[in-house]
Amino acid sequence: MRTPPLPNPESQAHQTTSMLRHLSIRDFVIVAALDLEFDSGFTVFSGETGAGKSILIDALALALGARADANVVRTGESRADITAEFETHTQVERWLDEQALGTTSDDDHHGGTVMLRRVVDANGRSRAFINGTAATLTQLREVGEMLVDIHGQHAHQLLMRPDAQRELFDTHAGLTETAAAVTRAWRSWREKVQAVEHAQTRDRELQLERERLAWQLTELDKLSPQPGEWEEVNAEHRRLSHSANLIDGVQGALGALSESDEAMITHLASIVSKVRDLAEIDPALNDVLAALEPAEIQLQEAAYSLSHYAQKLELDPDRLAQVEKRLDALHSAARKFRLRPETLPEEHEARRAQLAALDAAADLDSLHAAEAKAKEAFLAEAKKLSKARAKAGKALGAAVTTGMQELSMKGGSFEVALVPLPEGGAHGLEQVEFRVAGHAGVPLRPLAKVASGGELARISLALAVIASAASPTPTLIFDEVDTGIGGGVAEVVGRLLHQLGQARQVLCVTHLPQVAARGDHHFQVTKSGNGKGGTVSSVTSLDRASRVEEVARMLGGLEITATTRKHAKEMLAA
Repeated sequence: MRTPPLPNPESQAHQTTSMLRHLSIRDFVIVAALDLEFDSGFTVFSGETGAGKSILIDALALALGARADANVVRTGESRADITAEFETHTQVERWLDEQALGTTSDDDHHGGTVMLRRVVDANGRSRAFINGTAATLTQLREVGEMLVDIHGQHAHQLLMRPDAQRELFDTHAGLTETAAAVTRAWRSWREKVQAVEHAQTRDRELQLERERLAWQLTELDKLSPQPGEWEEVNAEHRRLSHSANLIDGVQGALGALSESDEAMITHLASIVSKVRDLAEIDPALNDVLAALEPAEIQLQEAAYSLSHYAQKLELDPDRLAQVEKRLDALHSAARKFRLRPETLPEEHEARRAQLAALDAAADLDSLHAAEAKAKEAFLAEAKKLSKARAKAGKALGAAVTTGMQELSMKGGSFEVALVPLPEGGAHGLEQVEFRVAGHAGVPLRPLAKVASGGELARISLALAVIASAASPTPTLIFDEVDTGIGGGVAEVVGRLLHQLGQARQVLCVTHLPQVAARGDHHFQVTKSGNGKGGTVSSVTSLDRASRVEEVARMLGGLEITATTRKHAKEMLAA
């Protein structure tokens, strides 16, 4: 099968070096303890049904951020612990630097490695680590998507869903970012449409609210309350309303200090003079003099300040009336609007802003203009996506059609149809629909309606291989994607996965001897009793002789004959 388009240059640069190197599993489902070393090329896992082949993939998926619950912990144990070690590539190292998670040095492989670890306890609580540092599941998933691509055994069933077809196609075509931009533009447009509809349906309600705010704003504009005014007016009112008391009190204090016959300053000056004369006789009185002289100065300063204050004091009934009027106006407005008087300036500005917002919301012309602009932006992004999809659709259709011929669907054809949507949608101006003709002479029809189970499995496999060839992900995992096929088709599948393994690290769980025989490396998964009434799964790396036995078992079942061994040797030799 041809697998255009080719991977991008960056992915090619790291295909031969970036891969899964080590997987450590502790107390996961029926696995007690397992440590696996991996190499480049095509690696297969085989074993009897129920031995735990797919459990290995599930464990790795957990280390890559998949959901977990308490059921993954092996019975009787406190926690499951999975660690996966990968050689990195430029994109991963850049991401690790951005997240401040770093890489670990590996002198033997002359490159960096990243360690992903997941621990799940018996209560279902989960912890994640990247290079020994606590991490979130989102971080695990982000880095995992750059390292591994898993094609599950039920992938062909997902192809029945239109959204799965669109996502697979956009991912294969490298259009995920473009599609995301279209979705953002569509949402922005719909928000503008809803704003117009909201303004239209609430027009009367908005009009009433606008009139209420306009009346309040007019009242407050007339009043024009200023920040801090309430406190200042209150202070002035207190002073003016007590002017007579202030005048009498200040005059009395001035008389007592400096203006009466018995003024305190005069008496104190006389005392200071006498003590000064006595201190010349006995210096021991200098301390008394030092205490009296400042008191004299302070009394003189107090008298001066009172005199200055008294010059400005006068009875001003007109000003008092003005202040009382202003105080009453502020208080009445606060009571009318059910506010505290000191908050009137802030509320004045708030109502001005609210009225402006309502005017903008009621400005249908502006709202329609914003809607039209958002629609134009959406259409520009969507048309760019449509053009790219049309080009990629032809390439994918041709590639899958070629693959179908080799997968025993002679004369069959595959097409990526772009079905126009009148108004467009969150994912563009068209619906992506896979169409297939199982053999020559029949029209193309939607994949979900015409493909049989076997055909669907083969088409899914063709899509998986072709999409993987275009993906930058260095490690590809196929979990029993060969279900529903056999015979000559199985030989083709084995050859295709082997070819894919020449550029990537490919891991495949399989029950087909034709696929297993094509592996560069072969692991056998077995299960046995643990002596405590339970079952444990184990994995063995097979050498040449043991591979013959395993492939023969896959060919002949429980009884392995000389004929099946001979056939197994021939398959491995090929």
